[in-house]
Amino acid sequence: MKNGAKTAMVAGLLLTGTAVTAEPGGLAYAIDPAHATVRAKVGFFGLGSKTAHFPRLDGRVALSDRDAKAVTLDVRIDAQALEAGDSLTRSRLRGSDFFDVDRYRYVVFHGTSMTRTGLHSAQVAGTISARGVTRPATLAVDFSRDFTAMTGREPVHIAASTRIDRRDFGMTAYPLIVGRQVTIAIDADLVPVGG
Repeated sequence: MKNGAKTAMVAGLLLTGTAVTAEPGGLAYAIDPAHATVRAKVGFFGLGSKTAHFPRLDGRVALSDRDAKAVTLDVRIDAQALEAGDSLTRSRLRGSDFFDVDRYRYVVFHGTSMTRTGLHSAQVAGTISARGVTRPATLAVDFSRDFTAMTGREPVHIAASTRIDRRDFGMTAYPLIVGRQVTIAIDADLVPVGG
């Protein structure tokens, strides 16, 4: 990424309240909004599924050090940009029965603790906030580089997933048609900031 584009992206993150900081000796990354997406998949009629895409998000990841003993992971998803396979589904998902995007524009994951599960995988515990409701959640995160190989100077890709019960966030409409469990998947490139 060219320096000017990187500077503009970091400035944009600062303006939206997702400033990136790292502890001394730590590693700080920002989500590259141009190379990031979120998918939410839910059962439909008990036979198939429906998937919504969220193409606009920003956020950061700060690791305490290369051993990744602690983490701050923030992802902010713009629900107003939600896309679906057809206009009726998109309209319903954006509406008051589901994400209610006119009142609650963002869905936010905030992670504060991490348990490593492999050389480059971890469970990140935190919260998800949607529709004015905050609930505990844990992301399973796979990093493209081993923790001990991270220097804070190279891009890193993450693939993360979690599962929530939509009713916990007041999304109770169409209980006989739409499933309760929603699988959320985040796919994003991280770019180093600072240092």
